[in-house]
Amino acid sequence: MSILKVGLVQQSCDRNRDNNIAKSIAGIRVCAANGAQLVVLQELHTGIYFCQAEETDMFDLAETIPGPSTEAFSAIAKECNVVLVTSLFERRAAGIYHNTAVVFESNGSMVGKYRKMHIPDDPAYYEKFYFTPGDIGFEPLQTSVGKLGVLVCWDQWYPEAARLMALAGAEVLIYPTAIGWESTDTQEEKNRQHDAWQIVQRGHAVANGLPVITVNRVGLEPDWTDVTNGIQFWGQSFVAGPQGELLHLGSDEKEENTVVEIDLSRSENVRRIWPFLRDRRIDAYGDLLKRYRD
Repeated sequence: MSILKVGLVQQSCDRNRDNNIAKSIAGIRVCAANGAQLVVLQELHTGIYFCQAEETDMFDLAETIPGPSTEAFSAIAKECNVVLVTSLFERRAAGIYHNTAVVFESNGSMVGKYRKMHIPDDPAYYEKFYFTPGDIGFEPLQTSVGKLGVLVCWDQWYPEAARLMALAGAEVLIYPTAIGWESTDTQEEKNRQHDAWQIVQRGHAVANGLPVITVNRVGLEPDWTDVTNGIQFWGQSFVAGPQGELLHLGSDEKEENTVVEIDLSRSENVRRIWPFLRDRRIDAYGDLLKRYRD
């Protein structure tokens, strides 16, 4: 498969889980109707971004995998005949919860999952309170549309994660995401944060000669504790080609269901003219396993 049609479902979320799931399913149907073969949903799309505060009751939002959400998304993947990337709050066991991406084949079967490896702990992003770091590793998932290197949000800042997926044969890097601005930041700081977020991921595309797909949530989600003014998620879901070129950039304020064409054959051609994988000095990189070189 040379040309891959990818659907991006960028949505806002609220406390009504059924409403959020219905919105995701409607977006999947729109993308499928427009020819999508692969559809990607944003991070934690079944609910609010509950990590704005640390509250034990929020663990009640988690569910098992398989579970109710996987049943719903398995059914829609089969109905629409699309490969589907979802992002769920997984209850693995009492006291062990993960931020988990689940991938479904176009026949509705579960291909596999990826548990978020890098877990942030920043103001309004208190994810370490909720999520146990992933233990599956960086393993691409083989599907009928190609080998997908699925990572999640904070993972997108780490070149090691992207590289390991590429070295394992991923044909595309995919990042379900929930990122935005906490209201107290200055406009200058907001601009720096957004630019860095896009630049680093386009850099992964360049360094690995692979397309990158990033789907981010959109809209204002209030902080129910009133400690902050909430998070304005900045949307702007995007697709970059294997030289970092922007193939699509979404709205910063609107919900969107978009289909983007990616020419997967370009990765082979780009890697021939920019042979970064060939020229890696793997004999000299041992210190990367250290926290810091003192």
